[in-house]
Amino acid sequence: MEQTDTPIKGSSEALWLSSLAFTVCFAVWTIFSIIGIAIQKKLGLSQSELGLLIATPVLTGSLVRIPLGIWTEQIGGRIIFVLSMLASALSTFLLTFAHTYTWMLIAALGIGIAGGTFSVGVAYVSRWFSAKKQGLALGIFGAGNVGAAVTKLGAPWVMSWWGSWEGVAYIWALVLVITAVIFWLFTSDDPVLVEQRRLGIKPQSALLELAPLKKLQVWRFSFYYFFVFGGYIALATWLPHYLQDVYSIDLWLAGVIAALYSIPASLFRAYGGYLSDKYGARRVMYWTLTMCTITCFILSYPPTQYTVETAKGPFTFTFAISLVGFALIVAILGFFMALGKAAVYKHIPVYYPKSVGAVGGLVGMMGGLGGFILPILFGEVLDITGIYSTCFMILFVISLAALIWMHVSILLMNHRKLVKLGQKTPEFQE
Repeated sequence: MEQTDTPIKGSSEALWLSSLAFTVCFAVWTIFSIIGIAIQKKLGLSQSELGLLIATPVLTGSLVRIPLGIWTEQIGGRIIFVLSMLASALSTFLLTFAHTYTWMLIAALGIGIAGGTFSVGVAYVSRWFSAKKQGLALGIFGAGNVGAAVTKLGAPWVMSWWGSWEGVAYIWALVLVITAVIFWLFTSDDPVLVEQRRLGIKPQSALLELAPLKKLQVWRFSFYYFFVFGGYIALATWLPHYLQDVYSIDLWLAGVIAALYSIPASLFRAYGGYLSDKYGARRVMYWTLTMCTITCFILSYPPTQYTVETAKGPFTFTFAISLVGFALIVAILGFFMALGKAAVYKHIPVYYPKSVGAVGGLVGMMGGLGGFILPILFGEVLDITGIYSTCFMILFVISLAALIWMHVSILLMNHRKLVKLGQKTPEFQE
């Protein structure tokens, strides 16, 4: 079905209810970031056992994004979104009956399905909008990442009111079921699926859906997302501890400063979609990776004491980023990561309009794996070096590598175009 700039009936409901559903799903996906502490005390878990419990939904939510994306293309996003929410809600409810660590992990596997709904929403929402508006639409949908903040702010209050962590699981499961019902009642099947049914067109096989994943370009987009989304998830969980250790502040203030990073990194995603529509996703990615490379380089510089020999003898001074300066720079980093997350997904329906589910699923999976792998890497490198800012050194290297890979790829693309047009030149041109 050819899309036009004229709004399709039902597109507003599809966009805003998908965004609401993804916000609730993201809140459920990160539920262990709060209730995990209470579970640790109840079961006497070690730090590594707690870390695995928190990471399990992130890992499984990443791995299921490819199959969920493919099923969305074949069956339709509306039904897959609802079934995913109900499956995750059931797992969240059953969590309250888990009294051993093993059963907690099994429940966490099901809860992770909530994170997989991202690929469902991307494929579903993109079909309602023309290429000129897909960036903004997907940016609004992706801003559902703010669901993590909903859990961080709401779950402690619910635990205090209910008297135990089980209250959070009960209420989060109930809200997810209610959201699934509302979504089913007030949305429609996407126009592409409706047209395929009318014409009797069968969806392409799963193998054809997976065919674009062989392209290096898809893996390049995945690498971008490994940084902008995986880095976002990693820092969102790492920053409170980093701030307490480096600046010796209490947990409340560390949480506030961490929020200055995580909230812009979620809410400005919609603005990133708008900019990608207006100026092009490639340009926004240049802005993102350039600024992220600069900010990560500044943040990676550890406090250092210098001694300079002068005519009056040695002069010693210390270079270190103040708490206020750190908060400002990390907020800038979060802002550009938000733009980058939207820009990456703007590329997908443009280059792979018939495989948004599969390609979006892979890209989302790699982003989720970044959120799983990077905190582990941060801790390992910190243990080896003893330098707290090594987490930003790692992000600096990844960001710089992504920027170089993108620039070289674009130069090669432009060179091939010139050769095809018979305008081969000895130098690459932009």
